[in-house]
Amino acid sequence: MDQQTAQTIIEAAYAGKEANQSDVKEAVLAAYNWLDDGTCRVAEPKQGGGWKVNVWLKQAVLLSFGLFESEIVERGSLGNNFDKMPRKTTGWSEADFKKAGFRMVPPANVRFGAYIAPDVVLMPSFVNMGAYVGAGTMIDTWASVGSCAQVGANCHISAGTGIGGVLEPLQADPVIIEDNCFIGARSEVVEGVFIGEGSVLAMGVFITKSTKIVVRATGEIIYGRVPPYSVVVPGTLPDPKGGPSLACAIIVKTVDAKTRAKTAINDLLR
Repeated sequence: MDQQTAQTIIEAAYAGKEANQSDVKEAVLAAYNWLDDGTCRVAEPKQGGGWKVNVWLKQAVLLSFGLFESEIVERGSLGNNFDKMPRKTTGWSEADFKKAGFRMVPPANVRFGAYIAPDVVLMPSFVNMGAYVGAGTMIDTWASVGSCAQVGANCHISAGTGIGGVLEPLQADPVIIEDNCFIGARSEVVEGVFIGEGSVLAMGVFITKSTKIVVRATGEIIYGRVPPYSVVVPGTLPDPKGGPSLACAIIVKTVDAKTRAKTAINDLLR
């Protein structure tokens, strides 16, 4: 099945139009395979800048929950799971791992339909279906990359970080973290927030679509996006009426050589 046919079937099924269930299953499985091997992405960079969201691929992931029954998913010595889709690496041999080119430390778990590029390092972490992890990125211990989230190349997603998915509640866009970003430990980036290339988030930064992101140098307040090469720390804004302060994120400066030296990735780990 070609992509245009699959897209047409999936969009019609998602809209509730009558469709042959076997055709819908075939289209959804085709979409999963394209997501899994990186042929397609839920969101992809556009020529000249910006991002294009391929909504039909997100719809395919959502449709899969009603199309497939849960089955035993083997995890070897880690025990079995009961899920609607297998793990990405179920049944893989050593040759399969070498061909894929990424390193995976137990008990890391990647669901089928997530793309993991060469030279990625997966510490004991979780990557959900539809996600994309770019070449040379590290997903550190107990970090999670939510369904359909997009993480660029040469990023470091630090320990305990949560990169949110977009399936429930349904959001218009996935979280997008562009290339060469550092996301500090225990940070959370959710609800389709955009993190521009080369940005550095300190430990414990929480950003949602409604979080106020304050540019300290100008006082400007922005929402839902961190401009490229920003250094972001957690902060609070006082309530003008004297009530409790509200959490915010503060852009304190642009990434410089000192910041980059502290957050640069280590090629030896890859």
